[in-house]
Amino acid sequence: MITTTDLTKVYRSRGREVVALDGVSIHVRPGEVYGVIGRSGAGKSSLIRCLNLLERPTSGTVTVDGLDLTALAGRGNRAGRPLRRARGGIGMIFQHFNLLSARTVRGNVELPLEILGLGRRERARKALDLLDLVGLADQARAYPAQLSGGQKQRVGIARALAGDPKVLLSDEATSALDPETTRSVLGLLRDLNRDLGLTVLLITHEMDVVKAVCDSAALMERGRVVEAGAVSDLLATPGSRLAHELFPVTGGAVADGRTVVDITFHGERAAQPVISQLARAHDTDVSILGAAMDTVAGRQVGRMRIELPGRPGENAALLAFLRARGLTVELPELPEHPGASPEHPELPESPEGDR
Repeated sequence: MITTTDLTKVYRSRGREVVALDGVSIHVRPGEVYGVIGRSGAGKSSLIRCLNLLERPTSGTVTVDGLDLTALAGRGNRAGRPLRRARGGIGMIFQHFNLLSARTVRGNVELPLEILGLGRRERARKALDLLDLVGLADQARAYPAQLSGGQKQRVGIARALAGDPKVLLSDEATSALDPETTRSVLGLLRDLNRDLGLTVLLITHEMDVVKAVCDSAALMERGRVVEAGAVSDLLATPGSRLAHELFPVTGGAVADGRTVVDITFHGERAAQPVISQLARAHDTDVSILGAAMDTVAGRQVGRMRIELPGRPGENAALLAFLRARGLTVELPELPEHPGASPEHPELPESPEGDR
């Protein structure tokens, strides 16, 4: 549904060039929720503005629903019509809502319908249907100033759906909301995705958003995509940056004669007593150093850091036991345990002793 190929965006100001996008290629399947995550300055907002050509890319292509948007002329009344028509199939919701304060809730939703040339009665009917869809039919006559942040965002979503789009773009749509409201809005986006067959691409810097609704995700850094794929696949990929960011586990250091292991499990495996089975099957002690568990797209997923007696080479059978049960097994790079090496000498005792 959405494909970008070697997308580049360079901003020029006062003789200086800033590369916001550096050869970005993503592929979003029809009907999926796709998250683009990264820290501030990673290029996320430039990417989403290039997807509907609010910003024209410096080079590369953007294809939405089989149509190359970058090949459409965007200047002049006649030349701009094909691009405007193509944008009709793309809805957009914003971080700060962008509602017109002088219009009622219904009036805000009707605005794109006016631009499309619909008559007054048809506009009113469709606007009320959309407000009912997002749970705000009773607020049709209210003004934005009378609404909560979550209600304002629901109005923004209803307005974005006015043109019956196939694609919905979300630019940090929940970052200005409290956690409970964020969960509510994300639940609405997932319902719309399922009920209307919408393809949703959302920009976020919050890992919890990816956990809650995303089928696939891309991690951006310094204008580049450094990792992308289905979330379930990434969680099962050893060394995945996104998997480690989604489920960070800490604790432990490499001690003499011990092995630290990171395990990722999801689906039915999350409910299996694998660690106790390992301990019984191999008559060994297992120390749990840290764990993180959550629900991703309706499936329980978690990561755990454990410590086993013996060096990695001595634990081949134990690691094979875990892998045979469909778990992702990694040996993380950790600092050596203080005091286990001459590189970490003990501090001298205080002449006054411990107090």
